[in-house]
Amino acid sequence: MPQFRLTQISDTHLARRFKPLIDNFHRVSEHIDATRPDLVLNSGDVSFDGPTSRDDLVFAKQLHSALPVDCLYLPGNHDIGDNPTAVGPTPSQLPTEATRGAFISVLGEDRWHFDAAGWCFIGLNSLIMNTGLDSEAEQFDWLACALDKAVGKPVALFLHKPLYLDVPYDAERVETAIRFVPQPARRRLIEMFGKVDLRLVGSGHVHQRRDYTFEHVRQIWAPSAGFIISDARQEVIGIKEVGLVEYRFQPDSFEVRHVRAKGQVDVDLDTLLSKQPA
Repeated sequence: MPQFRLTQISDTHLARRFKPLIDNFHRVSEHIDATRPDLVLNSGDVSFDGPTSRDDLVFAKQLHSALPVDCLYLPGNHDIGDNPTAVGPTPSQLPTEATRGAFISVLGEDRWHFDAAGWCFIGLNSLIMNTGLDSEAEQFDWLACALDKAVGKPVALFLHKPLYLDVPYDAERVETAIRFVPQPARRRLIEMFGKVDLRLVGSGHVHQRRDYTFEHVRQIWAPSAGFIISDARQEVIGIKEVGLVEYRFQPDSFEVRHVRAKGQVDVDLDTLLSKQPA
């Protein structure tokens, strides 16, 4: 029976100046070298500060290029900027066509779809949603075509931000709106995927490991491969630990394995930043 093995890493936040994060990435790389999946996906925040430092993107790409398997990428807010929400303050760095273009020029396409083991895999740029950028409308048009081709197959969706906290109709809150795909883009996405056999949504962004199912769709939040966020900065929703996620897809079924690479360390963000020169 054909199978497809995918390893999802997320929120690597790579930059030359953060040795603890580089060390954690090397531990992940060693695990990937030992397990040799068919594909590695970094689901966003590949770099520490892509919008203002192209070198962070370039350095992150160099490290990923040393992996022994092919990689795909999706942009996170630390790669291209954060999208505005209906509630809450406007992010200090909004996505632009320029920051998106810089991401694509270094890491490759910010959206993609392919078929493997009887499944349709779709990756989306969740950070341009709700921005009004031309690329947002283009992505929705592209998605409609991709979903037409996905009819009759189980579908796995990957994006940086989770769709929602618990249920699709969760209200946006000022304190947490930036954690999830913003409305009204979220509603539009859910309606579009309602026309296909969506089985899995894989995301990152929150730096907490979480695994639950709502209405036959399994929601996997990959933890950061790099660091954890203190309870003082962020409420506990799932499990605060570094790690990765391994998937094994077969026609009409899939398995999920939650993994911590040997030697990975729960680097605390506050400690990481306090060690940086002023």
